[in-house]
Amino acid sequence: MPSAAARRQYSGPALWSFGFRPFFLGAAVWAAIALPLWLWVHFGGPGPFDRDWHVHEMLFGYVGGVIAGFLLTAVPNWTGRLPVTGLALTLLFTLWIAGRAAMLASPVHPAAAAVDAAFLLVFAGLIWREVLAGRNWRNLPVSIMVTLLALANLAFHGRAVLPELGPLSERGAIGMIVLLIAFIGGRVVPSFTRNWLLQAGQARLPASADRFDTAGVIAVAVAVAGWILFPEQGLSGAALCLAGVATLARLARWRPALVLREPLVWIMHAGYGWLGLGLMLAGAQVLWPAAVPRTAGLHALLAGAAGVMTLAMMTRATLGHTGRDRTADRMTTVLFLAANLAAACRVTAAFAPQVGAPLLTAAGLLWVSAFGLFAIRYGPMLVRPRRAS
Repeated sequence: MPSAAARRQYSGPALWSFGFRPFFLGAAVWAAIALPLWLWVHFGGPGPFDRDWHVHEMLFGYVGGVIAGFLLTAVPNWTGRLPVTGLALTLLFTLWIAGRAAMLASPVHPAAAAVDAAFLLVFAGLIWREVLAGRNWRNLPVSIMVTLLALANLAFHGRAVLPELGPLSERGAIGMIVLLIAFIGGRVVPSFTRNWLLQAGQARLPASADRFDTAGVIAVAVAVAGWILFPEQGLSGAALCLAGVATLARLARWRPALVLREPLVWIMHAGYGWLGLGLMLAGAQVLWPAAVPRTAGLHALLAGAAGVMTLAMMTRATLGHTGRDRTADRMTTVLFLAANLAAACRVTAAFAPQVGAPLLTAAGLLWVSAFGLFAIRYGPMLVRPRRAS
């Protein structure tokens, strides 16, 4: 790691000046590349990019990269410590890139598994170091969730030896992503909404955080834990449905109807709405498996909650940290709409298998459009120095 003085005086390329820059750009490009590779194989083309590869690269590749970019930017604010920059950031991002390259070259080779697993393990250790050194006890749950995500990745690769680890690792990774959205999103959505409503002169503001919000996060944590360990138990399904209702009830307290004029705010509400809907669909699938397809809830949580919320945070953080106004232009609004339509098409395809192929194709095209537009619009901001105030 570079010394504190070196980081404070950093004057190298802008791309390595803050964690959100390389990871947001890299994750967006990878999201636009990885999905077409899987669709190619899914519709009969040759290649190693099967269903397991698709799941892994969305959960641990794309989402793992966005989580790294977000936390490398947020943790210094939480702890008061200096951010990771320069050579250390370059090496960390190179480790993420190496994982993607290894999974492209030979997804089932043990060496590829070792290279891929290294990134999240190193990153989890980094987050623990920063949170403990900064005595930032409030965010210990984030360190735990990132560690469990890294362990889920190890378990995913271990399925070659113990096949039962495959489904468990997928549920574990999805559960940690859901918890991170519930925990962190539950802070930033009402906070950013309050700030925007105050600037807009609105008197009606989001409800302040209270025991109801704490209970909502606990409900999600309990439901996720039950689903990871006992995925077919009716009690787990009921808990997921209850957690979904609690999530949507929290969202209703944050004045979503008042933010429709600013896409940079309503997109966060949309992402949190997908979280509530996804939890309810996942619970309904456990309770009524003949009526609700398994992939409906999973894609509401992943394409919907994770895809939409990560785009929301990537755009907002990029604008704010590069010295630009936090407002969405036309291209940003289009990519937001494309991401939500992609999720809607993918969830609908689960319920309408007779038109599954065209809906899946539409979802893929919309997904690629959303992340491709992000790379085109925000890529130049991410590689150039921050604008002068």
